[in-house]
Amino acid sequence: MAQNFDEAAQRELAKFLEAEQAKARLQQSIHTFCDLAFDKCVTKIGNKLDRSEEACLANTVDRFLDTSLFIVRRLEETKGSM
Repeated sequence: MAQNFDEAAQRELAKFLEAEQAKARLQQSIHTFCDLAFDKCVTKIGNKLDRSEEACLANTVDRFLDTSLFIVRRLEETKGSM
C-alpha cells in the first residue's frame, strides 16, 4: 500500500504513525501510573477516600505533573538547541 504514495506522502504517513504510537505509549504510561497510584494510596475500597488516601493521591498527582512539566521543558530545550 505504501508503494502507492510518493515520498512526501510516505514521510508524512510515517510521521503521523510515529505521533500516534507516541500518544498510545503515553496513554499506556498514564494508565500504568494510575494503577500504581491507586494500589499505593487506596488501602480499602469504600464510598469515599479517607484523608490519608486523598492526600496520597493528591501528592502523587502533583509529583507526576511536576515530572511531566520537567520532561516537556527539557525536550523543548533540546529541540531548541538543535
